[in-house]
Amino acid sequence: MGGSVVVGLDGTDISVPAVRWGAAEAAARDLPLHLLHSHVSQPLNVPTAKEPTTRKRAGAEVLGAAEAMALQLHPGIAVTTEQVSVQAADALVDRSRQASMMVLGSRGHGAIAGFLLGSVSLHVLGRAECPVVTVREDVTASYGRPDIVVGVQEPGTQGEAVLEFAFAAAEAHHANVRAVRAWEPSAVAGFVPTAPTSPPDQEDAYTAAEEKKLADILAPWRAKFPDVTVVEHIQRGRVASVLLKACPQASLLVVGRRMHRTPMLLGPVVFAVLHHSCCPVAVVPRTGTCPT
Repeated sequence: MGGSVVVGLDGTDISVPAVRWGAAEAAARDLPLHLLHSHVSQPLNVPTAKEPTTRKRAGAEVLGAAEAMALQLHPGIAVTTEQVSVQAADALVDRSRQASMMVLGSRGHGAIAGFLLGSVSLHVLGRAECPVVTVREDVTASYGRPDIVVGVQEPGTQGEAVLEFAFAAAEAHHANVRAVRAWEPSAVAGFVPTAPTSPPDQEDAYTAAEEKKLADILAPWRAKFPDVTVVEHIQRGRVASVLLKACPQASLLVVGRRMHRTPMLLGPVVFAVLHHSCCPVAVVPRTGTCPT
């Protein structure tokens, strides 16, 4: 990945952790940091100035403060700023075509309606062509915990961009990859539920089959990233619940989203982890990027 780490700024305090996280990511991966603000898009809790010149002046102050903070935290990184006169969502989606990743702030728990539904974040998360990381306003450190948790559900090439992002992040930050695969007996081909729980031998067989699937999926990534420690995590249950339970020691949770999903831009698993995760969440468009 050679593009910039793009951070979207809305002029509120929730942008501060996003700038910190984006600057740390740019430093770790030796990438430029690009800070973007739209003076025509304002959050509902920010009074909108009537005069365009006043809005532009305020935007320049937002960008200047963010640039100064990024350089103070990581003096060696290259930082550029951009103020646009189009809607923030449109500008961010456009920049995602060349970016390595995008970073947005969120209000975290209890504010899903304000953070996602009908918001700039929802549009960007669902349309961006690069990974988008959401950082809650109470996150104070980047990669302060040892694990990067990644959901491994898709067979074949559909999940490879998700694993590429997780392993590259782990390599850059000297972290572990915790590869999580959830399974439910009712989802196993040919299984007809006849009782509330499966017999122990049947459960063991399902678990063994899922372990082999996960090991086979991870094998080429272990070869490509030999210095990354991988923890295989198999658990019975719904995907979102299993992922969230795996995150107490995580610095980042990585999940995939389907490209061109309609009518909802994001699926239920992505919505659930964005709302409930205790750590930043990276939403990665699923594309095939097979390791060589």
